[in-house]
Amino acid sequence: MGVISNGTTLLDAGSLDSGVATGDMVLIKTLTASSSSDLTFVHGTSSVVFDGTYKEYQVHVINAHPQTDNTILQILFRDGGSNYDASIMTTYFAAQNTESDSGSLGYNTDQDETNSTGGQNISEALGADADQGSSGIISIFEPANTSKVKHFTIRMAYNHQNDRIMDAYSAGYCNTTTAIDGIKFKMSSGNIDSGTFKLYGIKPS
Repeated sequence: MGVISNGTTLLDAGSLDSGVATGDMVLIKTLTASSSSDLTFVHGTSSVVFDGTYKEYQVHVINAHPQTDNTILQILFRDGGSNYDASIMTTYFAAQNTESDSGSLGYNTDQDETNSTGGQNISEALGADADQGSSGIISIFEPANTSKVKHFTIRMAYNHQNDRIMDAYSAGYCNTTTAIDGIKFKMSSGNIDSGTFKLYGIKPS
């Protein structure tokens, strides 16, 4: 006889169900910035899982606030060793609207990366006013795959230093067949003053 709670089978024929459905998000780790030089999620460190357990991982960035005005929030990838210098290929475009209602949509070639080891800019020219910050979602696909490059997509909403709202999209891949085992977030100058960074695994089908 199965044990059913609220329409979900929890125990059936001696098998215990986790209660996590296909496609559900499993919270792995939450990091909270407090004048932090950087924040890292590294597989096997501080209970972080970032391997072949999940086909997709997401990082939710919530109100990342810079210590310094006109700085850039960046993401970097680690492919073994201790350095976050995995080579990346990316493209970037953004829509914007000012508080005086002047909007535009543009492809930002200066934010593209071509076999760069310096990471990807995900929110540029960030404002450091008390009410400003950056929020968004980064998706990383099969980081432990050792036969394919590692694709990622990024969408961020953030306050530009010139009082604009920015809707920025970037996508690309780590140009390596080596497993990616860690990611780092940092500002191009100054610290991450505050903000919440949540790593999730997406349960595979």
